[in-house]
Amino acid sequence: MNTRFTVELPEGLIPQAHQRPSPNHDARSGGSPVDLLVIHGISLPPAEFGGPYIDQLFTNTLDHDAHPYFQGLRGLKVSAHLVIRRDGELIQYVPFSRRAWHAGESRWGGRTACNDFSIGIELEGCDTLPYTDRQYDVLIGVVRALRSAYPAITTDRIVGHCHIAPGRKTDPGPYFDWARLRASVG
Repeated sequence: MNTRFTVELPEGLIPQAHQRPSPNHDARSGGSPVDLLVIHGISLPPAEFGGPYIDQLFTNTLDHDAHPYFQGLRGLKVSAHLVIRRDGELIQYVPFSRRAWHAGESRWGGRTACNDFSIGIELEGCDTLPYTDRQYDVLIGVVRALRSAYPAITTDRIVGHCHIAPGRKTDPGPYFDWARLRASVG
C-alpha cells in the first residue's frame, strides 16, 4: 500500500482510504478550526485483531451477542475519522469536515469537548502489544497529509486519547512509539 496520501478539501476525505460511512457524526460546533489530532487504540474483543467488529461498532451493526465483551457496548454510538488496521489498511468512517464521536469527555489546552476541534485516528491494537511497522508507515503518511491540509495541527498538537482523557483512557498505550512518530512528522 502506498503511504503517500492526500486530503481533499473542503469535504475532508482521503481518496486512498476505503470509505465506510458511519452514521455516528454531526456538524462541528463553535466554528473552531481543526487543530488537534488524537491517536487511539482499539481492538474488539480486546487484544483480538482482524475481525469485522470495529467496522460493525462504527456502523451500528455490532451483534452484541457475538461475544460477552460486546454486552457492555450496547447502545454505544461511536466513530473515528480513520482506522488503521494491523496490516496497514486505511479506512475512513467520517469526513474531517464533520465531528466524529471518538474522544468522549475530554480536555486539551484549556478547552473541553475535543471532538469539536480534533481528528480521531484509531490504530487497531491494545495496551499490551506493540503496533506494527505497517501501521506506523501509514500513520506517518496520514499525519503528513493532515498537517498539510490543517496546518494548525502542529507536532505538539498530536496527542493520545490518554492525554485528553487522563484517568479514563489509556490508549494508544505504553507500546505506542511517540518518538518514532514525532521524528517522522516533525
